[in-house]
Amino acid sequence: MASKRIFENTEVAFSLKSDLELQRAYTLFRMISSAALVKAGTALTKLAFRWHLPIDRLVRLSVFDHFCGGINEKDSMRVVRSLDAIGVSSILDYSVEGKEEEEQFDFTTDKVRSLIDFSRDKNSMPFAVFKPTGIGRFMVWQAVSMGKLNDALQSEWNRIKDRYSRIAQEAHDQKMMLLIDGEESWMQGAADELCEEMMAAFNKKHPVVFNTLQCYRHDRLAYLKALHMSAKKKGFKLGFKVVRGAYMEKENERAKAMGYVSPICVDKQATDDMFDQVVAYILDHIDDISLFLGTHNESSTYKVLNLMNHRGIDRHDPRIWFGQLYGMSDHITYNLAREGYNVAKYIPFGPVKEVMPYLIRRAEENTSVSGQTSRELDLIKGELLRRRKR
Repeated sequence: MASKRIFENTEVAFSLKSDLELQRAYTLFRMISSAALVKAGTALTKLAFRWHLPIDRLVRLSVFDHFCGGINEKDSMRVVRSLDAIGVSSILDYSVEGKEEEEQFDFTTDKVRSLIDFSRDKNSMPFAVFKPTGIGRFMVWQAVSMGKLNDALQSEWNRIKDRYSRIAQEAHDQKMMLLIDGEESWMQGAADELCEEMMAAFNKKHPVVFNTLQCYRHDRLAYLKALHMSAKKKGFKLGFKVVRGAYMEKENERAKAMGYVSPICVDKQATDDMFDQVVAYILDHIDDISLFLGTHNESSTYKVLNLMNHRGIDRHDPRIWFGQLYGMSDHITYNLAREGYNVAKYIPFGPVKEVMPYLIRRAEENTSVSGQTSRELDLIKGELLRRRKR
């Protein structure tokens, strides 16, 4: 039960890390805790890659190997196998961002489909994932969301729909679950509508396609309830990854600059309340809606464990999953697995240079999340001290 405070067990949390790896992790999080260092390191790394300096090995020994599985899916299998040995599933995430070319969108589509095929028959890899703007230009998603799709963009939108459908079909055929990442609100309307179409097509018996609910948006509970009613009438299941969200500052700044009411909750407490209400609603309707809880928040996780216990939901119920990013919150991931819950790590991978935009974004997000990095440092420090006393 959650009352045991299971996340305090650092021996389990860092069981896969050697003393040297733990020391490296401590140094890395110390650096990430400094906004000035993150800013300087980001600028220097971008400059080094622009000048074609040979820094790949340095990047791999530091930030890349901590947060990424490898440069390709086969390279990442070492991590997948080590996680599987302690009961943690893996979600390989091709984390190349910021592309705008049709050729790259087709490449990403083929990559996700090949990952689904690569993962089939591997119990340790039950999910695939992709980012909507990984298969089509942001401005097209935005145009559809705003009802301003013109003839010039229609063919692009048709290709986006075709890519999305082929990925979802592949997941359905290979009996995999497919997580669709959430993005900025001004493109999310189109992403939601297309995801709903895929759910209606492929989630007849059980969830294949999972959309993302970003709970810093104050309309997400209302959206969930309305879609639930619609899905019941049309006869398909829902799947949702529930997160707090990653674009708060950008959302508020855009709303202020353009003079519209921000879609973001008024403060952190309102966001926490929205998160709790969305999760509680899903657990109250678990026969219709499956849950992937994407959070690094201990309190939120404990609340879900208690709700499951009070509702008599089995720890290993296939409709409920917990997930964290690789390289973060191992005290949550590995202790949940030890207690028998379904849990998975998001494992980014890709060529070092191509994955740098993702790594830079991750470092900046860690710096801005109050308490996240200091919690990691405290846990690592505690485990290093425990090992010295052995």
